[in-house]
Amino acid sequence: MLITGLIQQKNSSDADANMSKLASNIAWCAENGAKLVVLQELHNTLYFCQTENPDFFDLAEPIPGVSTQFYSQLALKHEVVLVTSLFEKRSAGLYHNTAVVFEKDGSMAGKYRKMHIPDDPAYYEKFYFTPGDLGFKPIQTSVGKLGVLICWDQWYPEAARLMALAGADIFIYPTAIGYESTDSVDEKKRQLEAWMIAQRAHAVANGLPVITVNRTGYEPDPSGQTNGITFWGNSFVTGPQGEMLAVAPESEAVNLIVEIELKRSESVRRWWPFLRDRRIDGYEDLTKRFID
Repeated sequence: MLITGLIQQKNSSDADANMSKLASNIAWCAENGAKLVVLQELHNTLYFCQTENPDFFDLAEPIPGVSTQFYSQLALKHEVVLVTSLFEKRSAGLYHNTAVVFEKDGSMAGKYRKMHIPDDPAYYEKFYFTPGDLGFKPIQTSVGKLGVLICWDQWYPEAARLMALAGADIFIYPTAIGYESTDSVDEKKRQLEAWMIAQRAHAVANGLPVITVNRTGYEPDPSGQTNGITFWGNSFVTGPQGEMLAVAPESEAVNLIVEIELKRSESVRRWWPFLRDRRIDGYEDLTKRFID
């Protein structure tokens, strides 16, 4: 049984305060038995992609760097595998949205660079992030192979499938997603349900558990052009049949401790042999942008 901690946090403009709060929450998760701890997307800062502002590139840092040293020490101190999400400065003019995974001895187990980059009102990520070039490769850790994907990646079944085919034991999605304030109540409900259904479907189609950690709270648009984002929380864990094991509230900062039975995936895959019955001889057109 893998005891996992999910940290759903409200952030402020004070990065040091955000990181200090995360340190306390990581310690709490470890004290409550967690061997794997997962943080939300871009957890050190506010979600700065609401606007296109060149000054925000100053938030980026190299990997390894100050943040990797900070989280490495926490992983070692608490003997947990830790999934983090950082704004990576790879070189001058080249930046990525990067998840870094630390082993329980503090070493860097691996990293994943976000592959699908959105460009929507209040989510102007293409301005900041170059698409990832590390592929869909699970990260080997002492708790299993982690199929780490980031936010917008969570909508694409191809990404989950490729992680599963490469041997992932579990899908992990650090996330920052919320409501546009002018949407109706019904529209907000549809969006939230679609988000959860899409990821539960990845669990079912691949026979693997899913861990999704979203941020919560309201973050204003610094440009004043929109009404800002109310992040919808609802961090959750599913089993390999899409069954909900735990769900966080929408508007509260919380830590969840969830037990995940990784061995169950093998049984589910024997009952539902989707991987066996795939028609790999008929999928060539998936690599095309459009089929005439």
